[in-house]
Amino acid sequence: MKQTSAELRTRIRDFSLQLSATPRGARLARLLATEQLRSWGIPLDPARQIIAELSTNAATHGRTPGRDFRLLLYVVADTLRIEVTDTRGDCLPSPQLPDTEDEPGRGLLLVEALADRWGVTPGLPPRKTVWAELDL
Repeated sequence: MKQTSAELRTRIRDFSLQLSATPRGARLARLLATEQLRSWGIPLDPARQIIAELSTNAATHGRTPGRDFRLLLYVVADTLRIEVTDTRGDCLPSPQLPDTEDEPGRGLLLVEALADRWGVTPGLPPRKTVWAELDL
């Protein structure tokens, strides 16, 4: 039975990964999420960049030794939501202008510029979730 385009738009799709809070884990999050987006037929950019930035932040600033971070992607109707949960709920992110010579420090500014909406949601201690939404 073939689905109508309206039925396809309202279908909920989700994808979840738990990865080590390391540079390798952040890189894997980007690569595996990119393949998932591709399989769903969703444009890769800017989602791929947002996933990379949020995953890198979780592995860098949200890192607690021995604890992982979780990446969750889901699509409801025409919205892609990207969530990255780490175990540093005490360390809430906020976009800041970096020094002109600094390469790091631009991640949340990029997320803010690329996403239609973004924010931070406290979780059960010690967790927090940084999320971004894209209108498809």
